[in-house]
Amino acid sequence: MSITVRNIHPDDEDRWRELWGGYCTFYEISVPPDVTDATWRRIMDPASPIFSFVAEDARGQVIGFVNNVVHEFTWATGPACYLEDLFVGPESRSNGAGGALIQAVIDHCKREGFERLYWRTNKDNHTARRLYDRFVAVSNKRVYQINL
Repeated sequence: MSITVRNIHPDDEDRWRELWGGYCTFYEISVPPDVTDATWRRIMDPASPIFSFVAEDARGQVIGFVNNVVHEFTWATGPACYLEDLFVGPESRSNGAGGALIQAVIDHCKREGFERLYWRTNKDNHTARRLYDRFVAVSNKRVYQINL
């Protein structure tokens, strides 16, 4: 299947929200509507550190997205990029869209001179981990998270 990755556009909002809902369902989380609204606004704001790409199939239908957050960090002078959310609709999985979205983020980070790209997933998300393992070896770091 032919996959195209591009910057997200304002007219992608309805489909992004539909996929976002699927993403939240997959991870069994509930994101309040006002947070989803704020996330969309930040994705659309060129001054925001959040940027997104979408994957389209051969018919031009959006089938997935990746949301990323750029930030400074203390181990280098250039920025880091956290690939925070990656989701491809269930009907479009195993067609290369997830890999194409990750590769687009890698290419973007290289062009922009970022020092690091990183992401995480649940340790039991074996499907995603098979994809991620194609790009990088598993880190020996553990994630400790406190939701405040």
